[in-house]
Amino acid sequence: MYVKKRAVAATAAAAAAALALSACGGLSAGSGDSGAAGDSGGPWPTVKVGGVGVQSDIKDVTAFCGTKPIKVGYADGNTNNTWRKATIALFQAQAAKCPNITQVKVTDAQNNTQKAISDINSMVAQGANVIVTFGDAGQALLPAIRKANEAGVAVVPIVSGIGGTPGKDYVDFVAEDVEGYGTTLADWAARTMGGKGNLVMLGGVAGSAYSQTVYDGVKKAVAAHPDIRLLNPDGYVATDWDVSKTQQVVAGLITKHGKIDGIVSDFGGGSVGGIRAFIAADKPLPVWAANDSNEFAGLWHRYHKRYPSYQIATESSRNWVVQAALNKGLAAYNGIDNDEPSTYKLEIIEDSTNPKLLPRHDKSLPADAILSSGLTTEQIKELYK
Repeated sequence: MYVKKRAVAATAAAAAAALALSACGGLSAGSGDSGAAGDSGGPWPTVKVGGVGVQSDIKDVTAFCGTKPIKVGYADGNTNNTWRKATIALFQAQAAKCPNITQVKVTDAQNNTQKAISDINSMVAQGANVIVTFGDAGQALLPAIRKANEAGVAVVPIVSGIGGTPGKDYVDFVAEDVEGYGTTLADWAARTMGGKGNLVMLGGVAGSAYSQTVYDGVKKAVAAHPDIRLLNPDGYVATDWDVSKTQQVVAGLITKHGKIDGIVSDFGGGSVGGIRAFIAADKPLPVWAANDSNEFAGLWHRYHKRYPSYQIATESSRNWVVQAALNKGLAAYNGIDNDEPSTYKLEIIEDSTNPKLLPRHDKSLPADAILSSGLTTEQIKELYK
């Protein structure tokens, strides 16, 4: 439901109390506060699409707030893990910096495609001006998003591709270089395994366009290491990005394959369940590459001396792409120039084999905290309180 949001800047906790928005209905695309045309053309000419950059290229949201009352929404495919909750909190904290954003709405499709479509349609019917969405349902969402776009709603999908044409069917698509993410981590894993052995890739929900793209990157890296055997050659192993299910799935993989020398996962927070499965089976922990999580790092510090083969590397969990997405949505709706990147290059930020990049474990923060999320320490503590 919609509730009033404080008009003052707030922490993620304060923003979390404000889960919705009701403001003016859609203005025509391109109308707004300022700006000459950008490079996208189409219905949102002030927003450049297709650029490549790094996290530091993201600007402060206040440059794009404008002055009109605005209603924003975040349509999530599911909210069943800490990554999703941190991303929502960051979205709310950024929206709180714009005093003209008077309400914010967040929805959870619960991994149900029809609900995901209904959530977007509902936001549009209730007068949303800007919608950011994690489209787990992929191309099934495209008709609803096109309809929203035609109604003058600035929609920005993140992380999971939905097909269509950015700049035409929606404002832009914002993500990391997803295939590059898989390639970089799998290449690190293969090299750390000594160029030989059995490798597994763990993904999210079945049918996830995101996990499939990571898997494509993993396969590309494995192809360069002929003595690495990918134990799941037909696709990623689905875990629903859930800790408990990951533990069950990995336990099954251990029983099936016996020897697993390396794992690449697209969710470090879920990987802790897989690590528990190895410990419960009294099997040596393998080389493991994922995105960062406080507990994922902490488990390495706890167990690496017992299991010499156990090495980890991470790239940023990049919750902060939601900042760029909100910026682009606001800029499009307000007619303000925005040339921020659409695709963000990631690099390894933790590497247990490199003394300069040892995994970071903050004992003062909860186990499932994500240190690279973009949230402040205070916001993280409040979120996980």
